[in-house]
Amino acid sequence: MTDKIQVKDATLNAHVVGEGPPIVCLHGLGMDMSIFGDLIKYFSNHKIIRFDLRGQGQSTVPEGPYTMGGLIADTEAVIDYYEVHDEVVFDLSIGGMIAQGLALKRLNQVRGLVLCATAAKFGQANQWHVRAATARTKGMVALVDEKLERWNVKYSGVQTRKLNRAQFISANPEGYAASCEAIAGSNFYTPTSSLRLATLGLGGDLDKSTPPDQVRETTDLIRGSKFQLIHGAGHLAPETHANVVAVHLHEFFLQIGHI
Repeated sequence: MTDKIQVKDATLNAHVVGEGPPIVCLHGLGMDMSIFGDLIKYFSNHKIIRFDLRGQGQSTVPEGPYTMGGLIADTEAVIDYYEVHDEVVFDLSIGGMIAQGLALKRLNQVRGLVLCATAAKFGQANQWHVRAATARTKGMVALVDEKLERWNVKYSGVQTRKLNRAQFISANPEGYAASCEAIAGSNFYTPTSSLRLATLGLGGDLDKSTPPDQVRETTDLIRGSKFQLIHGAGHLAPETHANVVAVHLHEFFLQIGHI
């Protein structure tokens, strides 16, 4: 079921399917919730909630800059709309930053985190402001080759590579730029190190955008967490290696009783 959820200054395109222990999926920058399409097929006994982040996919595009606090508030609104509790948050890239912030605000509600191809801090602020300016002045075509190289999608199938490229080029430049500005102002190293909840980190060994050591470093901030390396995967492991990711998720869910 697809819903249009109204928040303060945006309308979020959201989708829910299934019944059972809830999983909330947060996609990455320059993507939309379809990135999880193959992965969720493995979890028919769960309630899967996905939505397009503001400025991306079929959600509306308020003028930027966006803030990480605002993106976290959007996620809270979606969770409240569907009235779920004790959810595991599965995230990718910028979605992982949002997930860390959500856990900090709602630790009594978030049962576990799966931090996939993400970090507590992504590089230096200036690089994100430059990327935002490029998107606004030159469009997404000016960024696509460098981005796909960093995602390392060359090991994906030809059709998948074409879809990744088309999706990135079709992303809204303002939504992308405004989201870059949210990343520029975010650093979760200290707050994330205070978290105490079940956490699984996943990183592709071929990911140049968020190398696995960076994912592991972030995962290790949370005491008792576990990290798994996904061989042969770039940045988009939930799409390109959905079967492998699903195995790790099943093991994690069994460990924490989210079955």
